[in-house]
Amino acid sequence: MTNPRKPLRLNIGFLVNSPIGVSRDFLFDSLSIASEDEVLIESIEGVAKISRTPQGLLVEGKFAGIVSLECARCLEEYPHTLHWEFTELFAFTHDNITDSGLLVPDDAHIDLQTLVHDFALVEIPITPICKPGCLGLCIECGQNLNEQDCGHRPPSDSPFSVLKDLLE
Repeated sequence: MTNPRKPLRLNIGFLVNSPIGVSRDFLFDSLSIASEDEVLIESIEGVAKISRTPQGLLVEGKFAGIVSLECARCLEEYPHTLHWEFTELFAFTHDNITDSGLLVPDDAHIDLQTLVHDFALVEIPITPICKPGCLGLCIECGQNLNEQDCGHRPPSDSPFSVLKDLLE
């Protein structure tokens, strides 16, 4: 049974004392995570498979969620679906610790919230685009070209565009 206020905090005491190779799937549905950096990830669904190994507990997570982003072309907010996976080891001793520095706590409760959030952040695109055919904003008047055409035409990038002025 998970805590409703901390749904990603799991009691894994039974796995610590289990034989090597025993695993358990933990399912998550309709979670939201907000962090100090104010990135809210909503409608998180996924599964975390935790397996007992000789070195510790191996956590294999596969998740999906929705984050609200601003399109880099039209500046409109839109919901963006993220998909992410991770594999981390919660070591039993400092001898087996990995680069992530995760240890199995003495109380046998691990909190996956930081892992789930951090791996989701990596999947956020650097230049988010609301849809593949987004037209962006007009460079003269700022009109959102997805909503209506303002009639302005973008300047030509051709090196011969200067010659066009000579014809007039």
